[in-house]
Amino acid sequence: MINIALPKGSLEEQTFLLFKQADLEIKKTDRDYNPRISDPRIGKIKILRPQEIPGYVSDGYFDLGISGLDWVSESDADIVEVADLPYSKQGAGNVKIVIAVPKDAPIENARDVKPNSRVATEYPKMTRKFFEERGIPVEIHFSYGATEAKVPDLMDVVVDLTETGSTLRKNGLKIVDIIMESSSKLIANMKSWEDPVKRQEIEEIKTLLLSVIEARGKVLIDMNVPADKLDEVIESLPSMKRPTVSQLYKSDYYAVETVVNKNEVNLLIPKLKALGAEDILEMDISKIVY
Repeated sequence: MINIALPKGSLEEQTFLLFKQADLEIKKTDRDYNPRISDPRIGKIKILRPQEIPGYVSDGYFDLGISGLDWVSESDADIVEVADLPYSKQGAGNVKIVIAVPKDAPIENARDVKPNSRVATEYPKMTRKFFEERGIPVEIHFSYGATEAKVPDLMDVVVDLTETGSTLRKNGLKIVDIIMESSSKLIANMKSWEDPVKRQEIEEIKTLLLSVIEARGKVLIDMNVPADKLDEVIESLPSMKRPTVSQLYKSDYYAVETVVNKNEVNLLIPKLKALGAEDILEMDISKIVY
């Protein structure tokens, strides 16, 4: 049985959705920081700040956790990176740790930052290393949030996490450099990973979570195709692999089934119909396991 630390805050809603779609629904109790998952492989669940999770997993308080690569890097935690979970507070995609300055500042990239500039950030270790590697001495000030609001009155530069950059732009800032790209990571304690029983449980949880992520944005297309149209229809399919084809009982028709990207369906279905496909069905997919 494994104990899991999950992120609160901006990632919490999407994390709960991911686990629910993986049939590992997180049920909150009267104490919201100690929810439960009805699964024999999972013991204690704790909702924590993502900044803290890599350290707690590294120290053995939890066997498994989810946190951003940014916090894994910032904490220097000694953990095993089990899987990349490409989702964020808006659903999917990576986020970036960026350097931003006032939009009218004469700065086009990080090398233009003046020595001894005041830098506000929640990532002091990462920021210090970045500027030291470029030979630029800066004053680093730890920020407890609302980092973008501290420029220009209190700070000259911010190093902050952004998904779209819109909040920075709304506050009159421009992005001049990127320190790193980050995504959510499934991380494990080193000793737990070496334990055969816990390793299997971790791998099984990983399979369920990744199967949901893989299925997102994809649909199953099922259709009947006359034999003389079969090759032409199959050639038009943007299939994951080769489509499944089976002859209908006592018929010169074939059933064709394949998985395609959801954003291709609006063009694909009319094309398939024009090529002779009939009885076309589009179905949502909850999981894809390779």
